[in-house]
Amino acid sequence: MGSSQTDGGYGLNVTPTGLAEQRLLLGDQIDQAIARVLAHGQFILGPEVTQLEQRLADFCGARHCVTCASGTDALQLLLMAEGVGPGDAVFVPAFSFVATAEIVPLVGAVPIFVDVSADSFNMDPSSLEAAIGLATRLGLRPRCVIAVDLFGQPADYDAIDAVAAPHGLTVIADAAQSFGASRHGRAVGTLGHHTATSFYPTKPLSCYGDGGAIFTDDDHVADLLRSLRVHGQGRSKNDNIRVGLNSRLDTIQAAILLAKLDLFPQEILERQARARRYSEGLGDILRVPEVQEGASSVWAQYTLVLQDRDELAALCRQAGIPAAVYYPVPLHAQPGYRRFPATPTGLTNAEWLAKHVISLPIHPYLDAETQDAIMQTVRRGLQAVGKLSLDAQYA
Repeated sequence: MGSSQTDGGYGLNVTPTGLAEQRLLLGDQIDQAIARVLAHGQFILGPEVTQLEQRLADFCGARHCVTCASGTDALQLLLMAEGVGPGDAVFVPAFSFVATAEIVPLVGAVPIFVDVSADSFNMDPSSLEAAIGLATRLGLRPRCVIAVDLFGQPADYDAIDAVAAPHGLTVIADAAQSFGASRHGRAVGTLGHHTATSFYPTKPLSCYGDGGAIFTDDDHVADLLRSLRVHGQGRSKNDNIRVGLNSRLDTIQAAILLAKLDLFPQEILERQARARRYSEGLGDILRVPEVQEGASSVWAQYTLVLQDRDELAALCRQAGIPAAVYYPVPLHAQPGYRRFPATPTGLTNAEWLAKHVISLPIHPYLDAETQDAIMQTVRRGLQAVGKLSLDAQYA
């Protein structure tokens, strides 16, 4: 059970990620996987890494999977493989984690911020079109789009491609929160030209540290990535044919991910069941998140949009519910990023969502009793302050 209850739903002790419950279910498998690595001693790019890359590629149907040290590195390695640099523009959503934007200036390029849809939280193609025009007027070369699959649902890649293709842009899917989802029968990992994902402990498929992976069907890009992640290595470690990074996935993390991957398909179904249960239990009083037609979500977060977000957050803290706010300051308003341009049509939705979203705990091991207590707390709390309504006037 994921909680202990007192005071009619208050005094909960809700686990935010379900990692402890997952560990119990896996039993000794993780310990045995780590022990095998300790026995063979190939701690960096050992055999488990190769096995994991093949299994991940098979899972989503990509031709290549190249693992690396983090989801952030996965994005940077892709920009490096695409030759993005000074004078280039890369289009990123303003409502996302900072990693999506930070890798752009790190390669010498300019991030241009794009607005998101208020319904899906993902990149708005019309805003992207305006941002591309701005880049051209600024004398920048439009090169790449990084479309984030926020909270577990893939972005609308067909619509994004329709805007990007006439300009020759490479579309990179930032799937840090969406690996395991799909859109129109195609799995995440095959929706963009290339895909980056993360195995950070809070992600749907996670390791016990940092880790990431890149998916691509491009043989040349895959070869570049394998070189770039090991200091630009050529035929040997002392043959450095290009400037690269130190971004290798360690073998222990690969072994952990292999053990967890066996559970992953069922965990996706369990996440989807918990999301449906939230929507059924709260849909009469709140606007609940929707999955777009033809898409699926892995529900990395179950995110509500509320006029009274801050009051609900305080009530959840009081009740012992780890509700979270992602992301309270949009990227274009962060001090390190204010100097970079933004789409001329504005970032209204990104700014609104930053002030009004709140995510309830969701994971495959969230039991019904605990989830009921969470929903009771949300209902009771909002009724107490007399604010059950969503402000529907945002853009």
